Amino acid sequence: MSALVEGVRKALGRGGDVGARVDGLERAVDAAQGRLPDEVVDPARAVLERTGQRLRLSGEHTVVALAGATGSGKSSLFNALCGLDLAATGVKRPTTSWALACAWGPEGAGELLDWVGIPRRHQVARESMLDSSGTDQEMHGLVLLDLPDHDSTEVSHHLEVDRLVQMADLLVWVLDPQKYADAVLHDRYLKPLASHAEVMLFVVNHIDDVPEEQRKPLLADVRRLLQQDGLGEVPVLATSATRGDGIAQLRAQLVRRVQQKDVSRGRLLADVEAAAGRLSAVTGEARPDDVARAAKSSLVDAFASAAGVPVVVEAVERSTRTRARQATGWPLTKWLARLRPDPLRRLHLDLGRTGDSGLGAARTSLPRPTEVQRARVDTTVRAVVTDATASLPHLWASAVRRASVARLDDTGDALDRAVGQTELGTDRRPLWWSAVRWLQWALFVVAAGGGLWLAGLFALGYLRLPEPGTPEWNGFPVPTLMLVGGVLAGVVLALLSRLLAALSARRRAAAVERRLRAAIAEVVQDYVVEPVQGEIAAYRACRDGIARARGR
Repeated sequence: MSALVEGVRKALGRGGDVGARVDGLERAVDAAQGRLPDEVVDPARAVLERTGQRLRLSGEHTVVALAGATGSGKSSLFNALCGLDLAATGVKRPTTSWALACAWGPEGAGELLDWVGIPRRHQVARESMLDSSGTDQEMHGLVLLDLPDHDSTEVSHHLEVDRLVQMADLLVWVLDPQKYADAVLHDRYLKPLASHAEVMLFVVNHIDDVPEEQRKPLLADVRRLLQQDGLGEVPVLATSATRGDGIAQLRAQLVRRVQQKDVSRGRLLADVEAAAGRLSAVTGEARPDDVARAAKSSLVDAFASAAGVPVVVEAVERSTRTRARQATGWPLTKWLARLRPDPLRRLHLDLGRTGDSGLGAARTSLPRPTEVQRARVDTTVRAVVTDATASLPHLWASAVRRASVARLDDTGDALDRAVGQTELGTDRRPLWWSAVRWLQWALFVVAAGGGLWLAGLFALGYLRLPEPGTPEWNGFPVPTLMLVGGVLAGVVLALLSRLLAALSARRRAAAVERRLRAAIAEVVQDYVVEPVQGEIAAYRACRDGIARARGR
């Protein structure tokens, strides 16, 4: 949990719900950062910052802002509530050009007003005045603001209103009977603040200018418009700052809110709710699954093809056959196999006796992926992302797609390293190779002995010398049996060994393919699957944080 949330809970004490909801919003904002547009995330982060700042300040004061259009009588109402002529009105001040603050209570609210941004020269402490009535005692903790006119032609005026409307704990909208349906008020302020109904009051001022029989229909129409804005049954009072009508009721409303000391908490909850709602509008409540096993397998297939795994597997099989022929072939012909280059050495994949080439990050000599192979990789990645993001809203799906290809350009070297560092096991020789090799040499010695014996007999006969007796076996001369039998047996053994070597080569190639695919799968997991699942996890964190921020 962040220091912000800890500060919120410490400041509110019993307001654990606020802490939990602020924590949810913070988690949602952190998850959405960099994934959703700044214009969506930044306002929510500003709410978090404003929440933390407000709670570190006085919890004994309630900031109430009087907001309204030109001529609505805000300043007159401000003076009536203060009981003093503090704000210039009428001809002296046709439009409010700055915010004025009046604070009730002996402890003052200077630090809070400094945070709100009210200059010291526009701050008045009600306790500093000569008059101090019992009513003023009831209003201890109230900080009343007289805002500029929200419909002023001066841009700085309505910008100041926009700023202070976000910072006030309670908003009192002062309506003119002639302009209460103004579209600027409803579209710019009230509809966007529909979730803040609990921290709003509406006052129809100048009610004395409305004929008696028209007042109830007027207030009913005001309530109708407010309901259309989504504010529900928000309190609506009728006042006349000049005659004093309704001032006592308005003061009573403010006293009740101030004494409850939960208005600021309600405003913060409303801000958090609104920020979470804006995030929810672009996040939704999808339930995406992780990347499926079949999808991972298809990714491994595509990347393995691009990495040259089929080439390596074929080279391992051919190399195993070549080495088997060298080890088990007939001694007079197996040297021919040494004239053929080893397929693995040509690929810089001959791992020697230790299973480690010692080349480290050196590249193999595998062929670069073709355009078809690269296109297959791109298509497979897009298909996997499309399946994974089928239920996600557009902005989050785009974030997942960006993550899926963010490291795609780096996979070439990673795949090459994965292939180059995979143990191919070509240094291991089956025991039967050695047995066949010794047997071949024994047959060769027998054949050679028979051949030399026959050569000796031929030489003696050619020189007309007496020939020694030649032993026979079943009517066949032993030297002839040795020569012919040794050669035939060696050739047959070589042919049988070649068949066994082919089976062994296929098994070894299959084992190498499994190891290579496992190495490729790690690259796919690191460079594609984890970024995708990381974005999906961020979506879930954002969605769950939003739900928590909204108290759901």
